[in-house]
Formats: sequence, C-alpha cells, structure tokens
Amino acid sequence: MSTSPPSGLRLAELALLTGATLEGDGDVVVTRVATLEHAGPGTIAFLANPRYRSQLATTRAAAVIVRPDDAAATTLPRLVAANPYAVYAKTAAALHPRPRPAAGLHATAIVAAGAEVAASASIGPGAVVEAGATIGARAIVGPLCAIGAGALLAEDVVLHAGVTVYPGCVVGARTIVHSGAVIGADGFGMAEEGGRWLKIAQVGRVVIGADVEIGANTTIDRGAIDDTVIEDDVKLDNQIQIGHNCVIGAHTAIAGCVGIAGSTRIGRNCRIGGAAMISGHLDIPDGTVISGSTGVYDSIAEPGVYTSAFPALPHRKWRRVMSQLRRLVELAARVDALEQRPKDAEGGR
Repeated sequence: MSTSPPSGLRLAELALLTGATLEGDGDVVVTRVATLEHAGPGTIAFLANPRYRSQLATTRAAAVIVRPDDAAATTLPRLVAANPYAVYAKTAAALHPRPRPAAGLHATAIVAAGAEVAASASIGPGAVVEAGATIGARAIVGPLCAIGAGALLAEDVVLHAGVTVYPGCVVGARTIVHSGAVIGADGFGMAEEGGRWLKIAQVGRVVIGADVEIGANTTIDRGAIDDTVIEDDVKLDNQIQIGHNCVIGAHTAIAGCVGIAGSTRIGRNCRIGGAAMISGHLDIPDGTVISGSTGVYDSIAEPGVYTSAFPALPHRKWRRVMSQLRRLVELAARVDALEQRPKDAEGGR
C-alpha cells in the first residue's frame, strides 16, 4: 500500500481538473488543502461561508478557492468558481488520493470455492468471501469483511475494515462502505400469536446503486419480500438505521443517527438532518428537506422544509414555555367557549 505524500500540483493543472477559472500565477504549486485560518506555505484554502471572508486578508495559503464576488478581496493566486466547495472537494481528492492496497488475496483471506473474484480486486486480511459471491474489477474488500453467499460487489467498490454484506445483496459500482456497516441483516418482522412473537422470514435483498457512500455502523435491513433499495449517489452518514423494504431515491443525503422504519419511500434529491425519526409505510416526495431531530409520522404531500424539533432554550425559560404548552388544550377550550357565547345569545333572541 502506497502512503507517500503527494508531490503537488500546479494551480493551472487544478484549474483544468476542477473546471474553475484561474486568476494569478498558474505555476504556483500546492501540495495539500487547509483552512484559511491554519493554512501555510504550499497549501490551498477555500472560502465557501461568508462569515470567514475576513480571513482572506490574513491567510498564509499559497492559493485560494473563491466565488467571483470574493475574487477581488485577495491578491493571492486563486481558483474562481460559483461553487467553491465543490472545487475544494475535487482539489482535495486530487491532492490527497486514498492509498490503494495491492491486488490479490491476502494469505489469511478465505475465499470459498465457487466465488468469483476479479484478478484486479483486493481481498484483505481475515476477510471471508462465501460461495457464489462475485467481487468486481478493482474492488477492495478490507480486513475482516464478510461477504455472504451470492452477494455481488460491482467494480471499484471499497469496503473498509469490518463491513458485513449478507447473502444475495448487491453493492453498485464505486460505492464506498465504511467500517462496521451491515448490509442485509434481517428486518424487524414479527407476528404476534398468543402473547409471543413469531419471526417472519426476510427473503428480500438490499440493492445498492452506484456511487453511494455508507457511513460507519450504518445498518440497512434486507427486504421482507421485496428488496430494500438505495438508489445511485445516495450519501448516508454514520449510525443510520434503514428498515426493510425502504426505498431511498437517487442523490438523497441523510445525516447521522437517522432512523427510518420499514416500507418508507424517500424521493430523489432529499436532505434529512441528523437524528430525524421517520415512521414506516410513508412517502416523502422528491426535493424534501427534513430538519435535524424532526419526527415524521405521516406521509408528506408537497416538497418543502419540514421541522418539528423544539429549539434549545435556557432551562429556566424552557420550563416556562413547557408549562404554557401544557395549558394549550385548556386555553383552546376556553377560547372555543367564548366564541360560542355570541352565537348562543343570538339564538336565544
């Protein structure tokens, strides 16, 4: 595995690579990314949030990435783009490429007869690939991963250490799965009989599209009958729970600690904030934004921004507000009674 530091890129090369406009000396060489505040020689920093604009005047970066409106605020060589954060992402990927293990099977890996592993794939120490599984070209299966029978990892998939992919599940091309994630465990399917629970066999799969990223310790349950589906370019943060038979639409991003109960369908291009809780058998349309810690108990008909979490208050003030909220039902009944009196009086004439 190569871990040598990057040799650096000329700013002109980065401009071509990222599609940004170059202003200033294109021969400046940068070797790593940095924040405006902590940048030093050989680094490139970016300004995406206006609150840090004053730091352009004091940064020690060799070059910066800015919006057109901010380009005149610095004399440093710069990459100018309408979306500097996206340019930063491409720049960081170019300057800090992930080290890649050598192709082949580690001596301690266990690959069952009948599994198909591309010659360019890498199977790490202690990893297990069961019979009938397929590992695509250039895929990386990290240490102690477990790939179930009949599972499919497409080309360029990266599984970090300790990922479990249950039998029959599919992971699409270029998808990245971080340590501890579990793909295809049984969904929470139980039937009650006589005060006891009967387990319902979960016979569906998890099918994950291309260019997905799945965070550490996230769990995605296999379908009860139909498949659980994660479409292309979905981004899942750490410690998310996705129940059986859910469908997550393409390009949706979900922050950490979100819980999604079974058979919920979330549309494309949605954004769901951390610790949101979403009940089962719901539909959420394309383009919906759900704020962090929001509870969603019914389907959403129209896209928009939805929030239910109570914002933080000083504890003493919170107690006063809660006391008033507890009286709302009583107050509403009193208002209804007051509104009814004129009608009663008119009816008595």
